Order: sequence, then structure tokens, then C-alpha cells
Amino acid sequence: MKKSIGLFRNGNEQRQQIAVKLKKAGSNVQQICRCLSIGPSTFYYRTKLSVINAEKIKLEAAMKQVHVDMDATYGKRRMLTELQAMGFNLGIHKVRTSMKRLKLVAKRPKQNRYPSGGKASVIAPNYLNRQFNPEQLNTLWSGNITYILTQQGWLYLAVIMDLCSRKVISWAFSDKPNSELTTRALRLAVNKRQPNNDVIFHSDQGVQYTCEAFQCSLKEHGLISSMSRRGNCLDNAVTERFFRSLKSERVNYRRYQTRREAMADIIDYIEPFYNQKRRHYKLGSISPAEYEMKILKSA
Repeated sequence: MKKSIGLFRNGNEQRQQIAVKLKKAGSNVQQICRCLSIGPSTFYYRTKLSVINAEKIKLEAAMKQVHVDMDATYGKRRMLTELQAMGFNLGIHKVRTSMKRLKLVAKRPKQNRYPSGGKASVIAPNYLNRQFNPEQLNTLWSGNITYILTQQGWLYLAVIMDLCSRKVISWAFSDKPNSELTTRALRLAVNKRQPNNDVIFHSDQGVQYTCEAFQCSLKEHGLISSMSRRGNCLDNAVTERFFRSLKSERVNYRRYQTRREAMADIIDYIEPFYNQKRRHYKLGSISPAEYEMKILKSA
């Protein structure tokens, strides 16, 4: 028996299987462990029947599904909110440790450097003054421009966001970062929202916003211009944060062959995902679309 057992001493699993069989055959546990060079405590521990934790399996399956459905964009806080909405009773610590064990890593942004926009024409006061949480829709809008690399060259994206709901209400694309791009985005926002009160439009001091053409468009639609202080991105933090999310959660994980392909993918991120599904901590962990419905119902 010792000779046959010695053939399996190189594999722990095989030795464990042999030990179990010999135990079932009636052999002495101490003798089995001596022959196989394993401790008795190890034998009893590893042969003990494991109890299946159904709740743990259900939780891990739900976490993996949320990770896939949200395109790996959810960290521990939004994952916690999503799981609680699904009926799980747990805390942030358990979510964090479970995500680490399951290797569910949320996408993170890369550091980017942006080119300057050129000499400014008209500089408006900073009426917003970092008051990013208005109580009513269509009172504070903010706009900004970013750029996306494609195989055809740079694609420029201009967005306008309602700061009350954090909803991206309009967007426009171009292969040139000029005032025509920002004016088109503004026109789309006005046509979509039809504001009937004074709206403050906040932007940085990029030439696309300070030029005469764009300022005339603001006056034409009855909007009040507000601008960040020079070189201070925190004065327009909400739209900057949107671009961070867009790039870290979608664009940085794509290789766009054409501008058209990039446009389709970015629109898919903005409307079905960001506006309709993505939970926002500042909104009480609901989506911008849900938040707007909540405001309109209470009005």
C-alpha cells in the first residue's frame, strides 16, 4: 500500500483523494496521514463538506451582471446603490471586498492635456460662482468642448448640460473646434427645452464662446452669458466631470476608425446610458431623466 501511495506524493489533490478513499475503506486516519505526509487537521479540514451559501452566490452573480450592464463604469458606491435597489441588504465594506475578490474594477480616467483656444473677444462675469445646484430646471446651463481621437483625425464635441438635473440636453459634433460648433449646440438646446425664463449659460473663456458670433446667438435667444475665471477649470466643474466620465467609461476603451463611428458611440453613451440609466450621487443616486420627472411631478 505504501508503494502505491508514494506515486501520488507529488500532487496534493491526488493525495487527498487517496486519503478519502482509504478512510472510506476503513483505514486508520493517523496511518493514512503518515503515509501521505499530510497533517490530520488538514485531512479533516479539506474533507469536510462545504455548505453552499446561496445568498453569496446570488449576490456575486448580481454584482457581475451590474458590472456588465453598466459597461464596467460603476465603483463601490454606485454598485451599492444598484444592489440595494435590487433588494440586497449590505454595506459599502462588503461591496468593496466583494468587488476586489471578484476583480470587478471600474474604469478610471487618463490624464489629458488640452490645447488653448486662442485670444478671447468678450469676457463675461462669473455669475455662476460655482453654484452648481439650482432648484429649478432651465435656470443654469453650462457648456464645454472636448476632442476625441479617431483614425480620420480629431472629432470635436460640444455639449450643454442643465445643472439642475445634470442632464446633457444637447450636443454637436464637428471636425473643427469653431464657434459654428458651439452655436449649433446652443440652438439645439433652446429648441429642445424652450425656456420661458432667464437662463444663465456658463462656459470657460475658450474662443468658441467668447467670439462675437456666439455672444450674438446668446442674446438672440435671451440667454445671459457667464464665464469661468481664466485657467480655472473648477469654475465649470460639472461639465468637466461629464467629459471625465465619458472618456474614462467609454472613449478610452474604444478605437474609432471613423468620425461617424465615434459620433454614434458617444451618442449611445449620452442618451440611453448617461441621461437615462447612470446613477448620480448628487441627484440622490438616480439618473438625470428620473430626477427631471421627479421635479416635474412635484411642480
